[in-house]
This record gives sequence, structure tokens and C-alpha cells, in this order.
Amino acid sequence: MESSAGVSVTAAAPPVVRELTERTGLHDFTIQPTVDGITTIWIPKQSLRGILRYLKSQAISPYALLFDLTAIDERLRSHRQGLPGSEFTVVYHLLSFDRNEDIRIKIALFETSLLLPTISDIWSSANWYEREVWDMFGIVFEGHPHLRRIIMPPTWQGHPLRKDHYARATEMEPYSLPDERQEIEQDALRFVPEDWGMRRQNEDSSFMFLNMGPNHPSVHGAFRIALQLDGEEIIDALPDIGYHHRGAEKMGERQSWHTYIPYTDRIDYLGGSMNNLPYVLAVEQLAGIQVPERAQVIRVMISEFYRLASHLLFYGTYAQDVGQMSPIFYMFIDREKVFDIMESISGARMHSSYFRIGGVAMDLPKGWEKSIREFINYLPARLDHYDKLVMRNSILKRRTQGVGAYNTGEAMDWSATGANLRATGFAWDYRKARPYSGYENYEFEIPTGKRGDCYDRCAVRIEEMRQSIRIIKQCLENMPEGPYKACHPLTTPPPKARTLHDIETLIQHFLNSSWGPVIPPGESCVTIEATKGLNAYYLTSDGGTMSYRTRIRTPSFPHLQMIPLMSRGMMVADLIAVLASIDFVMADVDR
Repeated sequence: MESSAGVSVTAAAPPVVRELTERTGLHDFTIQPTVDGITTIWIPKQSLRGILRYLKSQAISPYALLFDLTAIDERLRSHRQGLPGSEFTVVYHLLSFDRNEDIRIKIALFETSLLLPTISDIWSSANWYEREVWDMFGIVFEGHPHLRRIIMPPTWQGHPLRKDHYARATEMEPYSLPDERQEIEQDALRFVPEDWGMRRQNEDSSFMFLNMGPNHPSVHGAFRIALQLDGEEIIDALPDIGYHHRGAEKMGERQSWHTYIPYTDRIDYLGGSMNNLPYVLAVEQLAGIQVPERAQVIRVMISEFYRLASHLLFYGTYAQDVGQMSPIFYMFIDREKVFDIMESISGARMHSSYFRIGGVAMDLPKGWEKSIREFINYLPARLDHYDKLVMRNSILKRRTQGVGAYNTGEAMDWSATGANLRATGFAWDYRKARPYSGYENYEFEIPTGKRGDCYDRCAVRIEEMRQSIRIIKQCLENMPEGPYKACHPLTTPPPKARTLHDIETLIQHFLNSSWGPVIPPGESCVTIEATKGLNAYYLTSDGGTMSYRTRIRTPSFPHLQMIPLMSRGMMVADLIAVLASIDFVMADVDR
């Protein structure tokens, strides 16, 4: 820990820290070393808005994207040597495309004064992130335009990610719903436009208010949009999330490092084992585990197969939502072929939980090459056929071109990533910019759009599928020999041969698989280019067998927040096309 409070910053300090001291006069701060190497500084809360505003818009190479905003309940944390005193810490994670680096700003708070100024006027995407922190931790953001619960029901008592909030139903009284309580719950569900920040036109007339969802085919899950309409024109569209919430981050605090892996499959449940990757990479970074080359190539190949599976479903439902019924049936056939391959390798289809700490669950089976080679020779012609069937269809073009468009600056302001950012013409892919798991060894292109509309968001994903086929082919032709899992004491579970060697290794296998490995104290955030954008796991270890704090940064959460931007002034039918083009699943939003 290097503290620079009241002293000059040394040349060894990160360049951005020296820049902040020179340009903003910041001197009262503490630099925290982290396992992930991301520049992390603690600053006083009175400096927060000035520092963040400088980093976003005044720095020479700005940190344009608010990648994440979250909090940590520090009250039970043991290993805090060198850290400033704090009971609750709010974490701002920023990303600079120009510098190709991140910075993490931390603010220490105490339970007697859980107050911070809002930054929703600096980054539009901060609106939902601040609401989530208030909902989960009870931290108030002064000046926020609409600080109300976002994940939990409006009548919920307490803040679930606090350490003193129960994690299991067995820790509370049996559920009951007396008549008087039922009336309170029902009344809380009443739709009052003013509570949502909506405005009636005048005293004599009013806009029409329409609920779309929470059960509607085009919202792809339990999700509601409160629409304010003037005839067929959308005046406002406010998303209402939380119906699908399963407490995945809370579960991360009570599952061992190993047994939590299957939970990650269910976040973006269309992305399968790709969800495992940022989590196991973060654990491996904390534990200092080097993954063998063969395991890395297998991980890349499996991840790209799940990218294909997710994009195929997106493609089919995209066409279906704007009126084409045939494509989804063809694309489901292709998706089932992907799942056949996954089943032959891992034993499961959608949720294979195939990745492990240190590698993968098992080696590739004998003859694995045959079905993969057949598939990558089969799919390109199918994609060419779908181009004629879908993308060249004149009706689909009229329904999607110029609809729901935004530019690169707006995309960054709302924290858009993945294809939703690249559709604006910005060629930035995490696999290229910051290669992980060996992606630097593969040749592939970064597809981009031009208009940032519904059509381009689909076109980018279609080309991504062709690039995934290229990557899989390279994995197929250059699969190295060697172990499929690291030989490390914290690898879980250890290779089978080691468990049969002697009683000590068998005991280690039992303890690592049941209680989980003991991961050294530290913090690590690992990000990947997932199916729907940037997906990250920010893990805090307190030197135990479970994570002290598991933060899951998902792409769909900020993407849904953009619905008002994309739909105002459009027709209701256009909103259906907008929703189809976002490519989201509600488990990825609500977690």
C-alpha cells in the first residue's frame, strides 16, 4: 500500500495518478495495490464529482465509459491491512478506450453517514447503477432524479447485500401473507405515472399509459415497460426490472469457490460455459494459477461455440419479433447441432459448467474433431442462406433501418458494449484490445456497423458468427497436446491421477471439492467479451473458502436502460424491433 496523502507523488505512481495530482490538485488519496493490476485509488467523497468529471471529459485521453458502479460491505472483512477505514465502500470502475486501461475509484463511508452525490448527470448509465447500490446496500445518492428500488419489490425490508441481511429462507420465519399484508402488497403494485417521473399533458387531457409486460413475447422474459403514448407515438418508455432476480451475487458469498461455478452458467443462460470464464479467470488470478495451453485453447473453442448458440437464438427471435416465422425454426436446428457437440464434450448441453479452476472438467473425448469439422463446414452456407431470407428482406429492412439508432458518444454515455457499441462504427473488441485465454494467437476481424440502428446491431452479430467459425477452425487445427488442467494445489478438483497417488492427495481432493480451496486475500476483476457485451467478475477474497464479495458486471443491465433513448418518438411496433435488436436475457439483467 502506497499512501500519498500530503506528500508528492513519486515517479513510480501510475501515470493517471500523477495526472490527477497535477491537473486537479488531488493530494489526499491512497493507492491500493490489487491482484488485477488495475489502478485503484481511495479519495475523499468531496472530491468525487470533480475527479470523475475530469476523468470523463477533461482528461487528455478520457475514461469515457462508466464500466461499473457497486459497493462492498466491509464490516466483517478481516484482511484490510493498509486500507483506509471504511464500513461501506462505493467503487467506481471506469474504462478508457484511448488508453486501453481502467481506473477504480473508491470512496470510504460509515454507517452513520451513507451519503454520496449522484453522478447520473455525468454518466447517464449511473442512474440504474446508483439505484441498485441504494437497493442492495442502502447508500443514498443525493440529487438522484428517481432513487427508488430497482431489483427488490417496493415493500422489501432491508438491503440484501449487507452482511447482516439473511441469505437463506431458513434464516427467517415461515412465509405467511395475512389479508392486511396482501392489501399493502397489492397497493404497492398500483401504477402511478408520477411515481415513475412521468408527466400528464395537462388538466383537461392526458397521454395514454400502457403496460407492456411483464408477460409479453417480445420482452423475452419477465420484464415490464411502462409506456406513455400519444396515440401510437411513444412519449416515454420506462423499463421495470427485477422480476427475475435470484440473488446470484449473494449466493457467491455462501458457496465455495468451486461449487459456485454452476451458478455462473445461469447468468446469461444462453452463453453457457462462456459465463464460467471470467469467474474462473478471476479466481485463478487471485490464486496465482497458470492454466495450461491446451486448456486455454479448449476454453476458447467452447466459448466461441456458445457465442454461436447465443447469436443463432438472437438471430431467429430478432426475425420472429419483426414478423418472420420461418428463420427461427431453421436456426434452432443449427443451435441444436451446437448443443450436440457440447454434450459430446462435456456431458451437458445448455448449462455444461465445463470450465474449472485451473482448466476444464475433462479432456476432449476421442474423435472430437469429426463433429466439429463437419459443423464449421456446414454453418457458413446456412448463414449465407439466412442473409437472403432475413437481412435482404425489404420488409425487415424497412422495419429496422433507421430505427432505434444512437451514435458512439451516446453508446459510451450509457455504458453500451459488445455488438451494441460496435454497431455505431466503433471497432473495439476486448479479445483484441486485451487478449485473455490466448486470444492473441487467433486471427479474426472486428465487425462494425455504421448507423447504430436495429439493422446494424443484427448485422454485426451475424458477422461475429462467421468470425467465431474462423476461431473454432484455428482451435481445431492447432489444438496442442498436454494437460487439460493445471497441476496446482488450489486447482479444483485436482487431476484424477493425483487423487489416486496417496492418502494426502485424496484428502486434498475431498477438502477442495467440499469446503473449497483457500484463496489468498485480495481483489481481482476479470472481463471478457461475452455474447451480449462485456461481462466481468469482480471478486474479493478475505483468505477463506468462499468469496467475501462477488460482483457480476453484466452487459444487459445498462443496455436495457437505453430503451427510452432508442424509443422516444417511435411507434409501438418500432419498440418491438428495438427490443429484438438489444439481445438481452433477464437473468443477465437481474442476476
